[in-house]
Amino acid sequence: MTTLIRLLNDKSAATAIEYGLLASLISIAMIAGLGAFSDSLLAVFQTITDTFLAKPV
Repeated sequence: MTTLIRLLNDKSAATAIEYGLLASLISIAMIAGLGAFSDSLLAVFQTITDTFLAKPV
């Protein structure tokens, strides 16, 4: 019974859960942002590749 009361009064796990939620929200935002950025980055790399592979005039 004492162990159960101690477990219910322990608040340190709440902080760990909050940090976990923050980390997951940040990672979701990064994935969404990088997903939107990847198309334009791919276009830049394709332009560079086309420039290097173009036949000289």
